[in-house]
Parts: sequence; structure tokens; C-alpha cells
Amino acid sequence: MGLFTQLVTLPLAPVRGVAWVMDQVLEAAENEYYDPAPIRLQLAELERQLEAGEIDEETFDLLEDQLLDRLDEIRVHEQGGLS
Repeated sequence: MGLFTQLVTLPLAPVRGVAWVMDQVLEAAENEYYDPAPIRLQLAELERQLEAGEIDEETFDLLEDQLLDRLDEIRVHEQGGLS
């Protein structure tokens, strides 16, 4: 980028900065949303609750299905949206 181009586009620098920050925030949020580790921990905790008698089989099945659906969603996302 030449000096003239930099001078002409200087007023847009704050806009580019905000756009960059928004991209970084979006990327961090997506990384957190599509991280399978917390889902696996929740599945383990759910199984512990079932074995301890804190929840019944029906509740376990319902919550387990929801968590497994999330893991499927993560898997599809990691494969580029192909199911």
C-alpha cells in the first residue's frame, strides 16, 4: 500500500479496527460454541447423576439426547457443514 493510499484511507482506520475486533469476537464465540469438551463433561456429569439416583431414567434419556444432538451439530460443523 502506497503512502497516498494510506493517507486517503486513513479516515477509515477506525472502521477497519472495529471490523477486526468484531471478527475476533465472532471467531472466539464460535470456537467456544463448537468445543465438544464441555458437552462431554456434561454427559459424564449426567451419567454420574443417574448412577447416584439424582435423576430418573426418563430425565437422563431426554438430556442425553439433547447433548448428543449438540455433539452431532459440532461434528457436522467440523466437517464443513456436510451431514
